Amino acid sequence: MAEICRFFGIIIQMYGNDHIPAHIHVTFNKYKAIIEIETGEILQGSLPSKQLKYVQVWTDIHKEELLENFNNLRAEIQTFKKLKPLQ
Repeated sequence: MAEICRFFGIIIQMYGNDHIPAHIHVTFNKYKAIIEIETGEILQGSLPSKQLKYVQVWTDIHKEELLENFNNLRAEIQTFKKLKPLQ
């Protein structure tokens, strides 16, 4: 598991050799969600609406880098980029 970023109490992670579609794992307090990178839609779990919006905005800003990270981790290439938080 690779931690990509943290902001506003939100933790963004990716897992090596994970299934498609390309997605991130998001944790906020007791909430957990899997969010598709391309669409920003929740694939599994839930988040409060405010935190979901933050994650969707952040994902949109970093879409190319997130897809590169996802593909590298999926191919078991151990290099990934930590990304700047939403401010």
